[in-house]
Amino acid sequence: MNKLFTAAMGIALSATALSASAQKSYTEGTAVYEAAGTEAKVYFKGDSSATVIQQGPATIKVLGFKEDYLAVLVDVPVANIKKAGVATPGELEEAMSKLPSFTFTPTTETKQINGYNCKKVIAKDAKGNTSFDTWVTTDISAPASAYSTIYAKVGGFPVQFTVNQMGRSITNTLKSISDAKPPVGTFGIPAGFDKITLTELSAMSGGRK
Repeated sequence: MNKLFTAAMGIALSATALSASAQKSYTEGTAVYEAAGTEAKVYFKGDSSATVIQQGPATIKVLGFKEDYLAVLVDVPVANIKKAGVATPGELEEAMSKLPSFTFTPTTETKQINGYNCKKVIAKDAKGNTSFDTWVTTDISAPASAYSTIYAKVGGFPVQFTVNQMGRSITNTLKSISDAKPPVGTFGIPAGFDKITLTELSAMSGGRK
């Protein structure tokens, strides 16, 4: 559960839109990523995102809107569990304060990843004194809700990027993106979910915030 929560959080935190010269532009749609050995599906529209991961009988969804809203939904039908951890203002502020503050240095190195023409950019985090290789493409463009706000100024659409959440570095690789519209109700909490705080949800799974 902690691994899935970490991977989903890393993809779902979203904010401002990316502006870049591109062949294909998406304003809303669905992106599929490989993250920590698990497939994550990201529905996006404007500043809203919904990241869905399926693990056995459990479905985990992370909802995000700009830097103003964050919720984690856990649905385990076989155990009759429907919990929605909605971040309080304090929890949201804490989560945002832990995000890295990247500076980006473009390189001349290129390669193809899953059919996308990519260029390597070095992302350096001043907070953690760490750096990551990031691969971006200008073949496509989409709102930052399709990936992660911390890479909004990387200079292209991040095809392969790393986030550090809860002490773990998680690399996300784009497998595909389409303009398929998110299903109705994707960005809301369905009826029947018990709303609690993120802290309470984390305690239920034995994890940390």
